[in-house]
Amino acid sequence: MIQFSPCKINLGLSILAKRTDGFHALETVFYPVALHDIVEIVPEKLASKENSNTINGVSFTHTGIRIPGDAANNLCVKAYHLLKADYPHIGDVQIHLHKNIPMGAGLGGGSSDGTTVLKILNTLFNLNLSKEQLVHYAAILGSDCPFFVFDKACHASGRGEILEPISIDLSNYTIVLVHPGIHIATPWAFQQLNPCIKEKTIAEIIKQPIETWKAELINDFEVPVFKAHPALEDFKNNLYSQGAIYASMSGSGSSLFGIFSKGSKIKSPTAVTSIRVDHI
Repeated sequence: MIQFSPCKINLGLSILAKRTDGFHALETVFYPVALHDIVEIVPEKLASKENSNTINGVSFTHTGIRIPGDAANNLCVKAYHLLKADYPHIGDVQIHLHKNIPMGAGLGGGSSDGTTVLKILNTLFNLNLSKEQLVHYAAILGSDCPFFVFDKACHASGRGEILEPISIDLSNYTIVLVHPGIHIATPWAFQQLNPCIKEKTIAEIIKQPIETWKAELINDFEVPVFKAHPALEDFKNNLYSQGAIYASMSGSGSSLFGIFSKGSKIKSPTAVTSIRVDHI
């Protein structure tokens, strides 16, 4: 079974407080974008074991963008073991991931992949998990994983796992994603912030005309990340100089995005990966 795993952008990101459990209380709007990884899961008895890396019942292979590190730490593998622990009848499988979404970029690609594995296993092995149950397992995998159960625009609070679908449609715009190839360590980024409650919530701002977002819809991570990597601010300014209605960094970075009117002529920044998404 094959499914496509979308990435996400953050429309605003406010870090409100440090929680007693070590996480941060936040507010954001997650919006899905049609840049996809591809996840295929095949029952092991039907799969070729050539070049596979078997880890306690799951063989994991990958192509596309290089994935460093131990395969046991990949969220796809962790998702398999998470469900296997509660549903032992889940059989051995081979997971193949074709990676298109840049890693460590604030686009949630790994979270999307892990959640996609949960959804595929739910179907393959007739687990009959409800959306609420899938959200529960996804939250164990990571704070932004539950969003990918919904795959539609959602207002997020808590540590990112409290989700409420909202009506926002950017299909009449073009979104340009810019990945500068700079890795931002999320723990470091959180350490640079002074959490605080904002005068106006993102939920309020997002209801306003998109032309007002530039002045009010803020990603708290931009100040410290731009200070450490001034080139990222230059990329954001370049998006505005080319006519973006709204531009921002996604998550803790380093990817940025610009929202343009359809038909805009946009010149990709040099020496970076730039992806134009016309359909969301």
